[in-house]
Amino acid sequence: MTSDFDRRRFIKAASAAGLVGLAGCSGGPSGDGGDGGDGDVPARVGIVYSDGGLGDNSFNDAAQQGILQAEEEFGIAYAESEPDGAGEFEQFQQQYAGSTDPNYDLVSTIGFNQGDALSQTAPDYPDQDFMIVDTVVDEPNVANYLFREHEGSFLMGVLAGRLTETEFSAGGGETDPDSTNVGFVGGVDSPVIRRFQAGFEAGVDYATDDVDVTTSYVGSYADPTGGQEAALSMYQSGADIIYHASGATGVGVFQAAQEEERFAFGVDQDQSVSNESFADVILASMVKRVDTAVYESISNVIDDNHQGGSTTALGLESNGVECVYGQEIGDQVPDEIATAVADARDEIIAGNIEVPETTSN
Repeated sequence: MTSDFDRRRFIKAASAAGLVGLAGCSGGPSGDGGDGGDGDVPARVGIVYSDGGLGDNSFNDAAQQGILQAEEEFGIAYAESEPDGAGEFEQFQQQYAGSTDPNYDLVSTIGFNQGDALSQTAPDYPDQDFMIVDTVVDEPNVANYLFREHEGSFLMGVLAGRLTETEFSAGGGETDPDSTNVGFVGGVDSPVIRRFQAGFEAGVDYATDDVDVTTSYVGSYADPTGGQEAALSMYQSGADIIYHASGATGVGVFQAAQEEERFAFGVDQDQSVSNESFADVILASMVKRVDTAVYESISNVIDDNHQGGSTTALGLESNGVECVYGQEIGDQVPDEIATAVADARDEIIAGNIEVPETTSN
């Protein structure tokens, strides 16, 4: 039985124009792109974002780009949800799966922390197609998409390790050649974020024997103040480059980099573009193509080829992850260091470098 609370939160806009006004709001489902529920579309998709919601210029926004690309290319219709917390994941998954007006061909669930909820939801709706990013739900109607974050993060480690030993300045930042450490700021301590950390640490170790990695987990993907405090502590302790994997928390890392005139690495999207006010300190970003996973899962449903029961892993070889240099200052990275990063990429793809997925601590 649907409560009055659920009905208020389960909003369907009359048009894509209505979606624009709703998409930034907390809660969901909100909006309905495409035909608004009337007429024929190749597919209708409901998407449940991870905690932190849209506007993070990172993980959730990358997922939304996949939906928007599918809308533009295929003419799909969609609705989107921004849960206030993990306790609402199952509720919104079930609302999409149980909806008959409209009926959703695919329910996209974004983030490893939706795995437990989807493990409960998917068996209850065996005829509904689902997809999930960053974890595996072993059900025949769930398509699972994982990323080799450790591979892309290894390249960020090589870049950091080489740069921190070099006298280098660009934009609003500069390195300290006497520095003996770089930093890593994580959001929620989890196996996914540990893969980012593990790859980064391994890349730094590959590049140099003389640089340590200082780590801190803020405990949230939506705490810029916490990110700033963690980064300031690292910068003031000698780090000159910090890599974050923390969603919107990373804005605080960028703020600290500007304040201390040091460098930062972004994540998920090219954050020198999505957070352009910090482009003068964002040297590079580890792009994670969550948009590709969302887009391909929609394409498969349209083609009646849903990959339920399978797991797709996207790494360097498939361009699922990548080191992308910042739009404003990335081209100033010395050629020999950029070459070292490119060579490491080739070696990973060739199987000559095995990147760890777990941290040692």
